[in-house]
Amino acid sequence: MSEASLADEIAVRLRRDILRGKLPPDAPIKERDNASELGVSRTPMREAIRMLAKEGLVILRPSRSPIVARPSFKEISDQVAVLLALEKLSTELACENATVADLAELNAVNQRMSDCYDQADPLDLFEIDMAFHTAIAKASHNASLAETHRAYLARLWRARFLSASQKRNRVRVIGEHRAILDALEARDVEAVRAAIDRHLGHLAEAIRPIIEEEQRRHGMRTEAGPGHE
Repeated sequence: MSEASLADEIAVRLRRDILRGKLPPDAPIKERDNASELGVSRTPMREAIRMLAKEGLVILRPSRSPIVARPSFKEISDQVAVLLALEKLSTELACENATVADLAELNAVNQRMSDCYDQADPLDLFEIDMAFHTAIAKASHNASLAETHRAYLARLWRARFLSASQKRNRVRVIGEHRAILDALEARDVEAVRAAIDRHLGHLAEAIRPIIEEEQRRHGMRTEAGPGHE
């Protein structure tokens, strides 16, 4: 396996550890210890950490271990606003440019999510959900838009995963995805914008209580005394 592929694999593992809370906000990611645990050299480990830093999941620090990011609600809310605009633009362009194969892929992703919703691990289910939105951006056939969308989607993964895990609702999620798909298949721009608003318009407020509670607990720990790396 090439070092680039190994770095990708390590990044996936670290990302999932962050989403599951095994690596909580402010936790240090010790390059040497993690590389030793995984049986890899420090080079791909370092590259994987850089990848997560670009996604906003990790903060790099000079001469110190990088730490898991703890974004404020304002930062998350700003990112949600940009993501919502990108989602709307993606669907508008997909109405014009999506091929039969693109629509078939979206239907397949939504069906897979529907089939496994009640049994799937929450993180696996979340990744299928994000694959649906990534496929819409891809169906826009605008590479710059798809790349920017992917970057903002990555930055919001942890906050969205926490929100999705606490509010699992099969009927709502599958139904809202279906409404987006119906509008795309009808090439109806107004309908698809409305469907995206129904699906994601409430996202920032859904995330708010989770982030505020996490910040409250962090404040209590800080008052009790700082932790140590």
